Amino acid sequence: MVLSSNDIEKILPHRYPFLLVDRIDELEPGVRARGVKCISANEMQFCGHFPGMHVMPGVLLIEALAQTGAVALLSEEENKGKVVLFGGIKNARFKKQVVPGDRVELFCEILERRGPVGIGKAEARVDGKLAVTAELTFAIADKT
Repeated sequence: MVLSSNDIEKILPHRYPFLLVDRIDELEPGVRARGVKCISANEMQFCGHFPGMHVMPGVLLIEALAQTGAVALLSEEENKGKVVLFGGIKNARFKKQVVPGDRVELFCEILERRGPVGIGKAEARVDGKLAVTAELTFAIADKT
């Protein structure tokens, strides 16, 4: 199942400039999602990170991975209309700088579920090379 940015906006509450997934290429609701983020020098973070040497902030790459996992979780029928919040980040590793012009492949697989809490294995790749890995904990909540 392929989701466009318009489809993703129907699932996630995020909007510009904080919607960090451009497309979902593969989706197995509640289990995994594979998405894409295309990095552009026109993005706001590059005004200050860093002038003359643009590098995508690691925290935004982690957020893009979390949004990919959130799409997987919120695509389940019982979670439609809910939100996914961070419960934790473990073992985050940054292996490669991500810069404007890169096409970041995002992957998150939900490995464990206990009630509204899920734990996922996430990774980001550029040109097939590992850029980021992390274990993310998700908390599914009702919108307030």
